[in-house]
Amino acid sequence: MTSHVLDRPPLNAMLTRHSHLAVGGPRALRYRPDISPFAGMADDSDEALCDLTALIPESGVILVAQPEKQKVPPGAAAEHVVEVVQMVAETVSAPDEHVNFLELSDADAGEMLALATLTKPGPFAARTHDFGGYVGIRAEGKLVAMAGHRFQVPGFTEVSAVCTDPGFRGKGYAGFLTRLVAGRIMARGETPFLHNYATNTNAIRLCETLGFVYRTSLWVSVLRRA
Repeated sequence: MTSHVLDRPPLNAMLTRHSHLAVGGPRALRYRPDISPFAGMADDSDEALCDLTALIPESGVILVAQPEKQKVPPGAAAEHVVEVVQMVAETVSAPDEHVNFLELSDADAGEMLALATLTKPGPFAARTHDFGGYVGIRAEGKLVAMAGHRFQVPGFTEVSAVCTDPGFRGKGYAGFLTRLVAGRIMARGETPFLHNYATNTNAIRLCETLGFVYRTSLWVSVLRRA
């Protein structure tokens, strides 16, 4: 069966539109540590497995996302293996209510990291916002919701880091920002996609109401040094 570009989104992004954000290679790549812990292998050779181990920081982890569970390379151990649901949208309705939002930039980096640390939408580091496309909502003098981009492959861009401060949930901010970011992706002639933990049924249902449909399931392996 021919593989799809979305079957290994981190690897295929680093091989194409995100090559400037990647380190390692040619058999194994990872994003710069200050951007993301995601990594991937170009093949399943023993050499590639050893190269993947070399990309694991001494006191940190790397993540691999693909249709099958990652074979644990020599010198590494699997800390966690979780299933995620990948969804794509051919059509997304425009936001149906007006919410004051702002374009986020380097000046907001500290608040973005703080919000992601509080809400845990997925791995988020000091320069994750370099993926671009970030928008947010401020209330009571602070950033309370945001969404942006992550993996970008030919024809597709991921909507990611959708999160809301617990004290401001129930106001529709997540849906509004998801539709906003996805609509901008579609306006460029690309297809938006996203990932949710398979156990996060509430998030999956919300995405379905926004126009996203199930495409496939992936396994995310969290690898550390043994």
